[in-house]
Amino acid sequence: MNHLLRELAPISDKGWEMIDDEARDRLTPGLAVRKLTDFAGPKGWTYSATNLGRTEPTTAGPVADVAAIQRRVLPLIELRADFTVSRAELRDGDRGALDVDFDSLDNAAQRMAVAENTAVFHGFASAGMAGICESCSHDTITLDDHFDQYPSHVAKAVEVLLEAGIAGPYGLALGSDGYTGVVETTEHGGYPVFEHLRHILSGPIVWAPGVRGAIVVSLRGGDFLFESGQDLSIGYDSHDSDKVSLYIEESFSFHVATPEAAVALNGN
Repeated sequence: MNHLLRELAPISDKGWEMIDDEARDRLTPGLAVRKLTDFAGPKGWTYSATNLGRTEPTTAGPVADVAAIQRRVLPLIELRADFTVSRAELRDGDRGALDVDFDSLDNAAQRMAVAENTAVFHGFASAGMAGICESCSHDTITLDDHFDQYPSHVAKAVEVLLEAGIAGPYGLALGSDGYTGVVETTEHGGYPVFEHLRHILSGPIVWAPGVRGAIVVSLRGGDFLFESGQDLSIGYDSHDSDKVSLYIEESFSFHVATPEAAVALNGN
């Protein structure tokens, strides 16, 4: 038995299969971080810190004439979103129902995707995690109110990266409103903005719920490091006669190795 305690839940094997499949389907589209950064792991629930390969001095050694330094590490954070599943719905699923009500699970999955994206792209100060946008060493580019102007802004961001010696291909993380606007907009002459952006980037345009504005990042590798302890998993909390209380959980660290490898784009 591990810490997720799934064996204690009044859920059949088929029920767990339905829950895991639903969570995977709902989580995967919104996990923008994993499409644009280097993913390492998962290394397990007990993995607690990422080695930064650096040290810092201590005030003194433990005894006279013995120097001491301390290794620097980046602690992993844990994220958790609770949800419930109706026991009656689970029984219907065991009978073969294809429309089991997983609304609470779907909402939890959405919150987890937004939380992961927000922590990585914009930082999580109370946990000591610096995000890509706040770490970026380049000036922020201001986005126009009109989506047909996005190609010129993204082209400018790519030019900034090239001038800094940061090779491509490049990826673009777009918040929900920006992504919808880009997908729906055409330039003069009817050419889709989405396709123009892909041509400029030579890389993906990623829907990133939780992102404010947009971010252009290099995909050459080694610049943005996401280290997973426990990857996204579902655990059991409790149950009564009507519902089962479950949760989605993960642990991870994030480190910006090259602040020059991204450009943030924000609205007015």
